[in-house]
Amino acid sequence: MPNVASFPGILRALRWIGMSPEKEFSNNPGAVATKQPLCVDLDGTLVRSDTLHEGLLSAAKGWRSFSRVLAALPKGKAHFKAVVAEMGPTDPSLLPYNRKLLQYLRDEKQVGTHLVLATAANSRIALAVAEHLGLFDEVIASDATTNLRGDRKAHALSERFGKHGFRYAGNDRADLPVWRVASNAVLVNTSARVSKSAATITTIEAEIQDKRATLRSIVRALRPYQWSKNLLVFVPILTAHAEADPRSWLFALLNFVAFCCVASASYLVNDLLDLPADRIHVRKRNRPLASGALPIAIAFLLIPLLYAIGAVFAFLSHVPLLLALYVAVTMAYSWQLKKMPLIDFFTLSALYVLRLFAGGKSSGHPVSLWLLAFSSFFFLSLALVKRVAELKAYEGSGTLSKRAYAHEDTQTLEVMGIASSFASIVVLALYVQSDVTVQLLHYARPELLWPIVPLMLFWQCRIWLSTARKYMLDDPIVYAAKDWVSWLVGITMLASMALARLHK
Repeated sequence: MPNVASFPGILRALRWIGMSPEKEFSNNPGAVATKQPLCVDLDGTLVRSDTLHEGLLSAAKGWRSFSRVLAALPKGKAHFKAVVAEMGPTDPSLLPYNRKLLQYLRDEKQVGTHLVLATAANSRIALAVAEHLGLFDEVIASDATTNLRGDRKAHALSERFGKHGFRYAGNDRADLPVWRVASNAVLVNTSARVSKSAATITTIEAEIQDKRATLRSIVRALRPYQWSKNLLVFVPILTAHAEADPRSWLFALLNFVAFCCVASASYLVNDLLDLPADRIHVRKRNRPLASGALPIAIAFLLIPLLYAIGAVFAFLSHVPLLLALYVAVTMAYSWQLKKMPLIDFFTLSALYVLRLFAGGKSSGHPVSLWLLAFSSFFFLSLALVKRVAELKAYEGSGTLSKRAYAHEDTQTLEVMGIASSFASIVVLALYVQSDVTVQLLHYARPELLWPIVPLMLFWQCRIWLSTARKYMLDDPIVYAAKDWVSWLVGITMLASMALARLHK
């Protein structure tokens, strides 16, 4: 027998209705379903994600818990779910609920409908969800021996309420056997094929669709706007004045694709690890994984696929070791380093510089010491911009979630960041007036390079002013990509470099 857990509210609900269960639950499939109980599926229906995957993700964060989960695999689906529910407890308050369905259930509750949470999820999770929402009078769920899915759920509900004595809200093909024995169906985010099949076996009471297209959610989760950071792989070509070398551009392009693939995979990993924190974040809760628009299972499939594609392009562009180092550092950052003060923004800065090194390696134009010195200070400043922006966004709310800083650290971090900005400008000024610009890089009019110095200083000061005024909501490089002033500054600097090489 499946696990059946009843709440005390069921008796109050029956007294309020004034009917016994035998009278209330009609066996006539054509009867009006107003007084029939409404049974609601959990995964993919009430919750936009899958609680089993949520539990697996939670269990995977600890080796001992995850090893117990793996050991439970050969013992059957029901036992496996029970172990996952124990080892990877899920906070029901953080689950991405279907708001439209919740409102539908509240309306049903107001007219006295007996609400039942009927799910293949383990009873531990189902009871926690029901208690959190306070809507359900009864819970019917899987236990350690019975996986209440498909035909088993249909049998359990028919046994409890009688054939055609209940209504059922579900979302996929596994719910078709249940709809076959239900009087009415509430379709929640079903595909066209499932909707058509359900319509042939039962009466459609309502359809609730609020899920975004999966392809669109995948694209959003990959964060293609962040790929602008990977344009750094082309910088060594420009600083070496090898713009006319097609081979350099080809290998740098292959390198760019490799970094885009592994960067997107790393973002998915980071989003999975940060799922609970993202769901309480004012903006990050709308991310595809946090909102439930993108299933966790698809993210698990995309991550190795993207890493594999990135590895292929890394070998083609001759940077497999550098890309492997980048992946290792980003994984360490997502897992632990971002929680460590100072180390977090030094790591972010190192990831920027690593892109430059990879670009130099693939294009055949190694990074100069001048570029290394400038970029180290410059990217350290940008990494600090990101941290300060996060702290300012949460002023008055205590310590930033999953970060090692409190709001009283903001001023200190600002000083560090602004100092790094000016240090990078000093390096840039020394480079512009050095003999390297004339003897090695063959600038005919090196004095025309000087506008680059105040322009770069102006841009960095503007970035810091925007951060202080809480305009900085994105990564600074992404912010610059959307900012017309940054584009104007960049074009002007490129024009200065072109004029300096004129009349060679």
